[in-house]
Amino acid sequence: MKTRLLPLLVVAAVFVLCQWAIQPSVTLNATPTELTYSDADLPNLVAQIDDHFEDLWKCQELTPAQPADELLLMRRLALSLMGTVPSLEEIRQFKLDNQPDRIERWTQRYLDDPRFADYFAERLARCFVGVDGGQFIVFRRDRFVSWLSDQLEANEPYSQIVRQMISSKGLWTGEPQTNFITAAVANKDLDENKLASRSVRAFLGQSMDCAQCHDHPFNENWQQHHFEGVAAQFGQVEQGGLGVFDKPGKMFEVDDLEKVAADAAADEKIPQRKVAPAVPFGKEWLPAEGTAREKFAHWMTHPENPRFERAIANRVWGLMFGRPYITPVDDMPNPSEEGVDRDVLDMLGKDFREHNYDLKRMIMTIASSKPFRMKSVVESENDSQADVSYEDLIVLLDESWGVFPMTRLRPEQIIGSMLQASSIQTIDQNSHMFTRFQRFTNERDFVNEYGDLGDQELVEQSGTIPQALLRMNSNMTRGAVESGFMSACGRIANLSTTNEEALEAAYFVCLTRKPTPEEREHFLKRLGDHTDDRRNPIIEDIFWTLFNSPEFSWNH
Repeated sequence: MKTRLLPLLVVAAVFVLCQWAIQPSVTLNATPTELTYSDADLPNLVAQIDDHFEDLWKCQELTPAQPADELLLMRRLALSLMGTVPSLEEIRQFKLDNQPDRIERWTQRYLDDPRFADYFAERLARCFVGVDGGQFIVFRRDRFVSWLSDQLEANEPYSQIVRQMISSKGLWTGEPQTNFITAAVANKDLDENKLASRSVRAFLGQSMDCAQCHDHPFNENWQQHHFEGVAAQFGQVEQGGLGVFDKPGKMFEVDDLEKVAADAAADEKIPQRKVAPAVPFGKEWLPAEGTAREKFAHWMTHPENPRFERAIANRVWGLMFGRPYITPVDDMPNPSEEGVDRDVLDMLGKDFREHNYDLKRMIMTIASSKPFRMKSVVESENDSQADVSYEDLIVLLDESWGVFPMTRLRPEQIIGSMLQASSIQTIDQNSHMFTRFQRFTNERDFVNEYGDLGDQELVEQSGTIPQALLRMNSNMTRGAVESGFMSACGRIANLSTTNEEALEAAYFVCLTRKPTPEEREHFLKRLGDHTDDRRNPIIEDIFWTLFNSPEFSWNH
């Protein structure tokens, strides 16, 4: 008798758990997160940033977009901080949270989630070490990303993270931060020029690549001897059986092309010229003691170096909005050349420096600002711009951050959202090992086929027909919309008591919103009066339609 009852009890238990996940009336754990970033000066900083934009809109006689509703903000936050849409489980908890400062507390909740650290570590690693596997013997990209994730989760000062990357010694497996150095190893030789170029791009937000061969035509800070001096900061680096170390007295050498005779034979050896480590500006920031790399690391992160704090502020702004404040993100003009456009990055940078280079605090500030919390459409009239077309008005508002910019989701956000939308529960570090492994492999395969943006992910990209076909017909899409026993589509189709409830749950899962009256009317007609197995293929079609809608693949 007990043997016969056991399968029935298991089925009943699963049924109860499924009902718990999709029913809005069930009491979930909605305990409010206590705000950590609640000191008095953070709201003051947000107010300063908002005032700056208010003055800009007033000067241009523009009426900005209206505030976005909080569910839209929740989706925006989840995509920018974790690369995925919120789960239905999280949406239910969010809707039950009626305490003050709900968005602020959920922003902090996401920042304290390991998914944030993992996602942002990958995003930052792309500009720090690129996306290529490199030479496996001396380069472990996965170790570097894991180390960076640990630093972000612990909220270590960003300046300290950068100093470790530039100056650390040891084996790339035991000291993962040294993979910043070994990422530049090619054919067993260290490419000092690559390290120089990448350091300035990643940590100062400026490009000096062309100065490797000739003086920069538009930036007096980057002449050829400046590039050589920065490359020489890595000239003493050696890598061997004990990992990365510095060899005192070793000199960095470059080809001395000026000494090559005009009639020299093609196979004649080019003479070399020794170059001492140097910096293009702020020489007084260099400490007296330490290796060349240690001195360079302190120079790079010096409190009086505005490029350092502005570069990360611009990159974080880009990861939050899908578009950096100043484009391109790694070729910003000199601070002295920017005039009024400096203000927002300077405000963020100054606060960043004064609060020990706290990345989470910077993100919280940006997420609390008016530009981040606006709609992506303009509903109010701009009477002073009556002679301007709607399209031109959007361009004006877009350029002045008076409307949240519409940007395509990056490939990892597309697949992350599809994977999360295929599950009722949140897919995170607490999920079953099989679920996490499946997500890892599916994400990797999908991104490779969809087209990885590499370290150019903040450059505006246009969609392609193969990408659209992949979203429509890939194995990942088919698996995500199947009415399986544990899939979101199957559980919603099989366990919703009414078609209205099923449709609303599908919209929450895919788009983090309820259907509009027109959408509700259309799909309820398709569903008819089916409440049995005949409803399943219709719910699958609804999921497929929402997955392939422009709304699903754009941030807005």
